[in-house]
Amino acid sequence: MARKTEIILGIDPGTVVMGYGLIKIENGKTILLEMGVLKLSQYKDANVRLQLIYNKIGELFRNFKPTQFAIEAPFFGKNVQSMLKLGRAQGVAIAAAMQVGLSATEYSPKKIKQSITGNGNASKEQVWKMLQQTLQFTEKPEFLDASDALAVALCHFYQSNEVIGTKDQYKDWEGFLKNNAHRIKK
Repeated sequence: MARKTEIILGIDPGTVVMGYGLIKIENGKTILLEMGVLKLSQYKDANVRLQLIYNKIGELFRNFKPTQFAIEAPFFGKNVQSMLKLGRAQGVAIAAAMQVGLSATEYSPKKIKQSITGNGNASKEQVWKMLQQTLQFTEKPEFLDASDALAVALCHFYQSNEVIGTKDQYKDWEGFLKNNAHRIKK
């Protein structure tokens, strides 16, 4: 039986800036809990950065007790060294989730953008604007890595609604509109 309340932690991995976003799903409604970044540029040792990523994710698990974990998959770029560093950051984040018993679901950047905006080639600013409307917040994060991580969490909710208990909740548009009156703009 699916739970009615879930907390999803989304991660935008990085070894210079790691974004994180947490949303709560309560009876099919999304609520922003927190978004932010872990800044790592002042640490020159790559192993220290990885340890700090692991520690931050552990802290987020202790403070929010997420029930779902999603992470942005690395995209294939031209710089092999950057890809290796990003892969290590992603691996450490996944290991931290596994340490508390959660599996990780990966989404490509294109899939995340498509899920949030309807356009797989949307800009970071377009994703942020759509998140603002969907989750009803006004502040702009200092780094768009935070909103990217929030997009990962929301994408996971959209993609895995049968896990979270909302699949087939609406038999028709009338039922959807009735349960989502707050989303209707007049």
